[in-house]
Amino acid sequence: MPHQMPAVLAVALLAAASLTACGDDGGGSQAADEITVWTEENLEDRMTVQNQIVADFTKKTGIKVKLVGVAEDQFSQVITTAAAADDLPDVIGALPLASIRELEANDLLDTETPGRIVDKLGRSGFSARALELDSSGGKLLAVPSDGWAQLILYRKDLFQKAGLEPPDTYEALEAAAKKLNTGGVAGITLAVAPKDSFTAQSFEHVALANGCQLVDNSGNVALNAPQCVKAFDFYAKLAKDYSVKGKQDVDSTRATYFAGRAAMTIWSSFILDELAGLRNDAKPSCPECKGDPEWLAKNTGVVTALKGPDGTPAQYGEIVSWAVIRDAAKEPAAQFVSYMMNEGYDRWIGMAPEGKFPTRTGFADKWNKLPAGVDTKKPLAEVYPAEVLDTLRKSPDTFARWGIPQGQGKLIGATMGELPVPRALSGLVDGSLTPQAAADQAKKDVETIKRGIRG
Repeated sequence: MPHQMPAVLAVALLAAASLTACGDDGGGSQAADEITVWTEENLEDRMTVQNQIVADFTKKTGIKVKLVGVAEDQFSQVITTAAAADDLPDVIGALPLASIRELEANDLLDTETPGRIVDKLGRSGFSARALELDSSGGKLLAVPSDGWAQLILYRKDLFQKAGLEPPDTYEALEAAAKKLNTGGVAGITLAVAPKDSFTAQSFEHVALANGCQLVDNSGNVALNAPQCVKAFDFYAKLAKDYSVKGKQDVDSTRATYFAGRAAMTIWSSFILDELAGLRNDAKPSCPECKGDPEWLAKNTGVVTALKGPDGTPAQYGEIVSWAVIRDAAKEPAAQFVSYMMNEGYDRWIGMAPEGKFPTRTGFADKWNKLPAGVDTKKPLAEVYPAEVLDTLRKSPDTFARWGIPQGQGKLIGATMGELPVPRALSGLVDGSLTPQAAADQAKKDVETIKRGIRG
């Protein structure tokens, strides 16, 4: 997402040298085989890693790969142009769920090959929920590769001192925010900036916990349902009564928590390396952190799934996947995706382990030991307790998302572009809207967006 992986439209190409074919699965690949692979992991350091994996793949199979980095925020435009020019790639990697559904809606997916790949690798070794989110009508649309999670981070030391339970329910979260909102420390620092997709992600995390859905199973916008009105009311109350004043966003919420001036925050798992002091441009600055850069990480607890009074435990998270395009060279494409999900998998998730929880359960031990960080590298297992890492690694099993199970990926992408929910939420927080009015406004705005997509 934009706040975790800044979009830079740098296109990198690699045509690996043609080597003697030595396919290991009877596919009969020839040295002349070449596939084009797009990847949304387009940052320079990650392109370097992928180029190395691709070179090893070519050495093993003889299949040449042209690797092209594409920025996430340019994807819809680039895929539309490529389809019109009949110049589509064979495979696309690191695609978020909404983009998979967009490809499905435009009939651009090969929906047979992903299932064969997963069956060959061992379906039981994948996160069942990840497979479910990537499925439609009994077909696997893509191969889920990894995921990042939205988390509630809380100060264990403050909670213990106050005798508070972990904030894994609406009730416990509000009780902690109220009790700890004192002495120069906010109970929680929460995103409310109306033009920040991070606000949308944070609110969806809280809304899903109360059973609030963007659309119902018939595709009708459902944001004014009672569960959603309650979620709007709850989120706004936290922001108004217990958070830092002003239009808090992705950067200010992190900075406030890192300074030790908030007892809780909602942030993605991409914060974990920064929290441990492994990134120079975003280091914890709390008084205790000066003597021990890992102090805040050691004193931070993690809640994955949250539960509201009208819902079941749920968590916002993103699964990214490998898509095989409809007219792809199927056998070379299948070999490539299989390689990336097996021989190349530890290097793939190792590019950013704090934001790449493995969807393949057999890679749990390797993930624990992969070095995280940017300026300083250290395995997460050397910073966080085993039970925290175990919870994080299993979090894809509780991921939920608006619109994805209902096949509304295109609508999700459009709402993230126009941000109607953060706009309504901002009006509620500043007092110009009631919870019901905010829910009604969000519903109306999403319906307008939906009509525009159909048109």
